[in-house]
Amino acid sequence: MTAHAGLHVVVTGATGNVGTSVVEALAGDPDVADVVGLARRRPEASVPGVRWTAVDLSREDSPAVLDGLFADADAVVHLAWRFQPTHDPVVTWRSNVLGSVRVFEATARAGVRTLVHASSVGAYSPGPRTGRGVDETWPTHGWPDAAYCREKSYLERVLDSFELRHPDVRVVRMRPGFLFKEQSASEQRRIFAGRYVPGVLLRPDLLPFVPDLPGLRLQVLHTDDAAQAYRAAVLTDVRGPFNLAAEPVLGPRELAELLGSRVVRVPPTLVRTALSAAWHTRAVPSSPHLFDAVLRLPVLDCSRAHDLLGWQPTRSAQEALSAFLRGVRSGAGLDTPPLVGRKWG
Repeated sequence: MTAHAGLHVVVTGATGNVGTSVVEALAGDPDVADVVGLARRRPEASVPGVRWTAVDLSREDSPAVLDGLFADADAVVHLAWRFQPTHDPVVTWRSNVLGSVRVFEATARAGVRTLVHASSVGAYSPGPRTGRGVDETWPTHGWPDAAYCREKSYLERVLDSFELRHPDVRVVRMRPGFLFKEQSASEQRRIFAGRYVPGVLLRPDLLPFVPDLPGLRLQVLHTDDAAQAYRAAVLTDVRGPFNLAAEPVLGPRELAELLGSRVVRVPPTLVRTALSAAWHTRAVPSSPHLFDAVLRLPVLDCSRAHDLLGWQPTRSAQEALSAFLRGVRSGAGLDTPPLVGRKWG
């Protein structure tokens, strides 16, 4: 690893699941002198070595704010992302796509030398039916019917153009699997299950079975382990994309074992129909289009991150998912607007 003393790093989306772990990892590194955390809403939480600033990237006047914040930065880590509302993709497009473009352009205007962008496994095209792992050369056309995948894929094309126009900027694209930690559980429950599904209903003894769906394979990573990969990307002279995931891949049988449940084969059309009805009636926020995308995700080969970043996750996929489930049941959270916890009796 090539160390750079006294780096000034700006992190967007600093108060969410990934952001809270990334700012803590960076602030704790002796080669980082200063961390500025950006978010739409300034948090009450205090992290030693981190200064908070509020900025809404969806606003047309945000570039002027970013220009001032990026002026002395050595690196920008772009994590900001809005998952909701899934019923109004124009809102998420303005925040996620247009907001990201504003961050990229402000990075170039300020002469920042390093840009680390949070892409996703969701940016990838459907994986091979054999289930073999894919490296970072796999096409990133996403699943076009899902807004999340469409936006992540579009930004890959934006960065392709950005790198051609700004070869002096070291661009790193992180493509992780599903990221979980105990303190993000309340936020993630609200995002995917909705505000009105109590965490206690996710107790293993209340889940009678795990559906055996073709293509159901989850690659899970503890958010704190992902943060260490982001820290390494800031401090190491590398470029390009990196897949991030922990072992093992979790299929229906592994999930059932973790939950103390059993596997039951269920027609995908039945699950999708039920999810579609719940989504259209706004009973749940997760769209059936995202369900379609999840069943088509490729398995990630993370050799490049191991070799070039010297990165290895310290927790297994089961440990990361178990931490999330503990947090869901207890209503765990942090003192930031996205991660505020909710206790259930």
